[in-house]
Amino acid sequence: MSTFVQSAEKRHLEHLAIIMDGNGRWAKQRGLPRVAGHQQGVEAVTRIVDECVRHGIRYLSLFAFSSENWGRPRQEIDALMGLLLQYLSSQRQKMLTERIRLRVIGDLSRLSEPVQSALVDVVRETSQGQTFTLILALSYGGRDEIMRAAKQVARHALDGHLDIDQLDNKSFSAFLDTGDLPEPDLLIRTSGEVRISNFLLWQAAYAEFYFTDVLWPDFDAVELQKALAEYSQRKRRFGLTDDQTEPQIKESND
Repeated sequence: MSTFVQSAEKRHLEHLAIIMDGNGRWAKQRGLPRVAGHQQGVEAVTRIVDECVRHGIRYLSLFAFSSENWGRPRQEIDALMGLLLQYLSSQRQKMLTERIRLRVIGDLSRLSEPVQSALVDVVRETSQGQTFTLILALSYGGRDEIMRAAKQVARHALDGHLDIDQLDNKSFSAFLDTGDLPEPDLLIRTSGEVRISNFLLWQAAYAEFYFTDVLWPDFDAVELQKALAEYSQRKRRFGLTDDQTEPQIKESND
């Protein structure tokens, strides 16, 4: 049974999503400025990307900057954008060498021109990467994403390009920022907060959730393995019963 659980984890955990929380508290506990926590948070991103590749996870979505984060002090926002630019610059060659594709979701129009330009360049340059896809959610909010998608649906219907009576979950999903990506299998939130804070509201409808008290800068390979081990014990029914899903599991095992 344990062998099957491990193989199932590799087969089914295709997309991992993480709400990276706790940078500020990590810094405060050490008497450091908040930006120091964010700097360590970037180091954690690099570690976890490597670990995801090692575990054979194909997609990693990171909640990097929410639409609500624009309400933070200007100095902190500028520091975060600076760290983003540094990350893109330092990881660009690694992404190309290891065939890692970068994707970005969110309302990017609110980002500064230099940040938008840097993102566009790296996204374009890494677009052929097939080993792993890193999705950064920037200036992102789940409600905002759904609203933007709904407006696109309305425009297509008004233009005669869409029969609204034919609209279903699958066709609506195509209008989301993640339209061509698989839905997340597991969503992790660090720092002890137990909510998803407007992240991937539509996409996470059937995701498994894992909450940990570990602050994001301290999240490492060991902590990721704990989350993956717990995920491997979950039964994903998608609204069905155990009797309905067990034959599918047996068939996969055969």
